[in-house]
Amino acid sequence: MVQVTASMVKELRQRSGAGMMDCKKALVECDGDFDKAVDYLREKGIAKAAGKVSRETTEGRVTTLVSSDSKSGAIVEVGCETDFVARTDDFIAFCNVLAEQVAAEKSPEDVAEFLARPFKGKPEVSVDSALKELFSKLGENMLVRRVEKFEAGANGALAAYVHAGDKLGVMVEFSSVNDAGSDAFKSLSRDVAMHVAATGPRAISRADLDEAVIEKEREIYRQQALNEGKPEKIIEKIISGKVDKFCSEASLLEQPFVKDPDTTVGGLLESKFSEVGDGVTVSRFSRYVLGEAS
Repeated sequence: MVQVTASMVKELRQRSGAGMMDCKKALVECDGDFDKAVDYLREKGIAKAAGKVSRETTEGRVTTLVSSDSKSGAIVEVGCETDFVARTDDFIAFCNVLAEQVAAEKSPEDVAEFLARPFKGKPEVSVDSALKELFSKLGENMLVRRVEKFEAGANGALAAYVHAGDKLGVMVEFSSVNDAGSDAFKSLSRDVAMHVAATGPRAISRADLDEAVIEKEREIYRQQALNEGKPEKIIEKIISGKVDKFCSEASLLEQPFVKDPDTTVGGLLESKFSEVGDGVTVSRFSRYVLGEAS
């Protein structure tokens, strides 16, 4: 009996497009013979997707899940080749199970680690193998791009929003919430989640913005001022004003609320202290746009 090594499994996976556990089983069954193992996988219907793994996955869907107590949740992005497949019951069901699994288990280290886990919908195979089975069935390449777990702390609560078409989704964590089941919180949290979807803030507050990003903007503004021939003595003042505007526009709490531009998101939250919770604010958010890098 030939000992099946990790490198053998990796090579067969690259050749067949099948999942790791399926490749290992095929090599064991075929005593390490790669050609026979590929035939074995094809006969089982597992390797039919091998020729499709290089196709672009420009369609797909973003799926969110929030538990009934608003304490745990997940947001996932799964890509496929066509909008037609993205709207099939099989694809939607698979995405829903992934979201359930992410919300129920420990936070994934990364996508690769998550793909190696037993699949919630079929524990005898990995998530990766289940994905391969699905695109063998539907005839398109598929890719789990991003998965993220949310877990609210004490007095915290979650809210999600998915825009029509399922190509943009948001998950928001709030802190200092008195009653996550109240109509006041449900209304406020949905409004904030919809705002995040519409405006795409870079951070919760300007203190959370990446200093490298701010410095890059500063250098751009400096070069603009020099190109425009601005006097050296006022350049720093110009840069300071533009940087301040950039930070304000990039920070969720300072953005004008989309439903009422006369107030900021921070102001909106403060106005709801008596209804939702003294000091209620956003402690974390994620915004997934289909196909965009995280």
